[in-house]
Amino acid sequence: MNRTLLLTTMAVFIAIGTLGSQFLWFPTGIAKAYPVQHAVNVMAAVTLGPIPAVTIAFMIGLLRNLLGLGTLLAFPGGMVGALLAGYLYRWTNKRTFAGIGEMVGTGVLGSLLSVPYAKVLMGSSVGAFAFLPGFLVSSVTGAIIRLFIISRVKDAPLMRQSVSNR
Repeated sequence: MNRTLLLTTMAVFIAIGTLGSQFLWFPTGIAKAYPVQHAVNVMAAVTLGPIPAVTIAFMIGLLRNLLGLGTLLAFPGGMVGALLAGYLYRWTNKRTFAGIGEMVGTGVLGSLLSVPYAKVLMGSSVGAFAFLPGFLVSSVTGAIIRLFIISRVKDAPLMRQSVSNR
C-alpha cells in the first residue's frame, strides 16, 4: 500500500471513529462505551496492520478528548485492543482472531491497565472490576458491528489489496 493511500485510509478511519463515537455510545458505570471505536480498531487492524491501528486508536482518543466527547480511558482501552487485534490477525490471517484480539485487548487487558491509569491521571481509585464490564460490553458490541461491516465489504478493492500486500 503506498503512503498516500495509507494516510488517507487512516484519516477516514479516524473520522469514522471520532464521529461515530458522538452518535453511538452508552454509559457503562464509571466509563462510557464507544463500540464504533472498537469496530474501527478491528477493521484498521485487518486492513492496515497493528501499528497503523494503534495510531488510529490514539488519534480517535485524542480527538474525542479534545472535542469533549470521551474520557482519558479511551487511550489504554482502544490502543491495547487495536494492537492485539493487529498482531493476532497478522499471526493467524483470520478476521475472527482480530475481533477476539480487540475483545481481549480492550475488554480484559485495557480494563486492567485503566486502573492505575485512572488513579494517576483521573484521581479515581476504583478496582479492576469497575472497568471490566463496560470495556467488555463496548468491545464485544464493536466486534459485532465489525462482523456486519466486514461481511458487507469483504470484496471491496481495499480489502483485497490489504490482504494481498501482507
